[in-house]
Amino acid sequence: MGEIEHLYDHFLKAGKVCTDNRKLEKGSIFFALKGPNFDGNQFALKAIQDGASLAVVDDPGLEHQDDCFYTDDVLTTLQNLANHHRHQLDIPVLAITGSNGKTTSKELINAVLNKKFKVLATAGNLNNHIGVPLTLLSITKKHQFAIIEMGANHIGEIAELCKIADPEYGLITNIGEAHLEGFGSIDGVLTAKTELYRHIEKKGKLLFVNSDDQKLMSSSENIERFTYGKRAADFIYNINESTDFSAISVAGSNLISQLVGNYNCTNLAAAAAIGVYFDIEKKDIAEAFKSYTPGNHRSQLKETGNNTLVIDTYNANPSSMTASITEFTKNGSINKIAILGDMFELGPLAERKHAEIMSLLISKGLQAILVGKEFNKVSGHYLCFENAESLIEALKENPIRGKKILLKGSRGMQLEKLIPHL
Repeated sequence: MGEIEHLYDHFLKAGKVCTDNRKLEKGSIFFALKGPNFDGNQFALKAIQDGASLAVVDDPGLEHQDDCFYTDDVLTTLQNLANHHRHQLDIPVLAITGSNGKTTSKELINAVLNKKFKVLATAGNLNNHIGVPLTLLSITKKHQFAIIEMGANHIGEIAELCKIADPEYGLITNIGEAHLEGFGSIDGVLTAKTELYRHIEKKGKLLFVNSDDQKLMSSSENIERFTYGKRAADFIYNINESTDFSAISVAGSNLISQLVGNYNCTNLAAAAAIGVYFDIEKKDIAEAFKSYTPGNHRSQLKETGNNTLVIDTYNANPSSMTASITEFTKNGSINKIAILGDMFELGPLAERKHAEIMSLLISKGLQAILVGKEFNKVSGHYLCFENAESLIEALKENPIRGKKILLKGSRGMQLEKLIPHL
C-alpha cells in the first residue's frame, strides 16, 4: 500500500482535516503546513495532545513520534490526498475561474444546482493551492455535485489546481485586468485562465462559455461547449433593465436577483445556463436567484437611514472598477458619490491604471473620495485619504447624508469599515 493510500485509510476514519491547530476538531487529521512566517510542524504535538487523530509532518525530528505521519512535503501530500479522494467520488465536478465574478457565479450556480442536487461548493475564497484540496476533502458520500472555485495570480496555477481537482466541467467568467503584476498583461491573464480549457479539452466533458466574449469563444472553439449569450447561443438571455437589481429575461420570463449592477447579468446567465443544462426547471432557477442573498460585501444594496450604499468592497481591479463606475452612473451622477480604494497587484501598471480610473470619474462627472497611496498619486482635485481609518475621522466631522454611495476597492483597503459611518 502506497503512502497516499495508507493515509487515505486514516482519512476515511477521521472524516476531517485541519491546517490550523487553533481550529482543531477532535479526531481530525492535522496537516503541518509551512509558510513564510510559520511552521506547522512546531504545533504538531500540541495538535495531537488536543485531540488530532494524526499529524502529517515533514520535520525529520518528528518522524518517529507517535501519531505523526512523516512525509517529504506536507503540502504535496495534502494535494495528493485530495486528488485521490476526488477520484473515489462518482459525481460531476465543475471548476470556475475568471478575473471577475467567479465567487458570485459560484454562489449563484450553487443556489441553482441545489434545487436538484446535494452540492458541495468552495467555502468563502478557499480557491488556491491549499483551499482547493481542503474543499475536495470536505466532499462526502452524501454529495452529488461539486463546484470548485479556482483563483490564480501567476501563469501555471490554474493548471496545477486542475491536476488536483480534475474537473469534468469548466467555466471562465471573463478575462479582465486582474493580478497584472503576476500575469504581466491581459494576454497573460488569458493564457493563465484558459489553462482550465486545456484541461477540459484533454480530460473533461464540457465547457460553459459566454458566446458574447470573443476571447473565450476563440479559445474554446475546438472543445465541446454549451454557450450562453444575448445572441447566437445555446442559452439566450436579455438584460432586464426594469428593476433596481440585476435581472435577466429568458424566453419571456424574468429572473431577478438581489444583486446590484448589470455587470452581474452575465453571472446570472451562466448560472441559469448551467441549471438548464442539468435539467433544472426555470421556475426553480428563478426561485434560486430570488432567494440568494449576496454576502461578503459583494454587489450589495444597503439603506443605512442616512444614505443608500452600493457595497462592493471585497475586491477590485481595473476591469471591475470600470464596470462598477459605469453602472453606477448609467442614469447620471446627480446626488451620487464614489468612495474608491486602491486596486492591488497591478505592479508597474499601477499608476497608469489608477489614472485611467480618475479619467473615467471626470468623464462621468462623478463626485469621489479616494483612499490609498496609489490614488493619492493621481487624485488631482479629488479628496484623498491614506486609509479607511483617516476617512472615518473625517466623516465624524463632516458626515455624508442623502447620497447614493458606491464603495469599491481591493480587499486590503478594508472599505467596509466605512459602512457604520455612512
